[in-house]
Amino acid sequence: MTLERPVDPDPYSFLPPAPEFTVTSDDVNHGEAMPKDHAYDGMGAGGQNVSPHLSWSGFPETTKSFVVTCFDPDAPIPGGFWHWILVDVPADVTELPRDAGNRNGQNIPSGSFHVANDMGERAFGGAAPPPGDRPHRYYFVVHAVDTEKLGVDETASPAVVSFNLAFHTVGRAVLTPTYQH
Repeated sequence: MTLERPVDPDPYSFLPPAPEFTVTSDDVNHGEAMPKDHAYDGMGAGGQNVSPHLSWSGFPETTKSFVVTCFDPDAPIPGGFWHWILVDVPADVTELPRDAGNRNGQNIPSGSFHVANDMGERAFGGAAPPPGDRPHRYYFVVHAVDTEKLGVDETASPAVVSFNLAFHTVGRAVLTPTYQH
């Protein structure tokens, strides 16, 4: 069953503008369908819950850390769905390996941490749109931050992280693949 609703605009268009920089991936491409291994491993999605490789460059010189997020604005709920929130990535880290967002946290940079996604896990939660729904957009965003620590801890919600980012973002890189189940 396809849920009939308009395509939401880019959720980052509602935020104050920030200089853009580049994020690329060996695993996913902007505007193209993600491989199934980046889908969730539960809720009938049948994936492997593997976060994609990400690499970024060209961020502002004032960057002191990064926050990496994945957001689905097309989820059939009013506020979209947070799939990944990695906070306080050191400024000298410009790449995350494939599966950095795994549940054991072994592949995240020293000093960084996950906050719980909307699945309730402190990890990457893969794509899991309702079966038969239109392709969902997954906004993988690297936020360049003007402070080494964002001022939240692992108990923060994605909304609190986003609120703090509104005051500390000095640049933003966006990569938006899609997924349909």
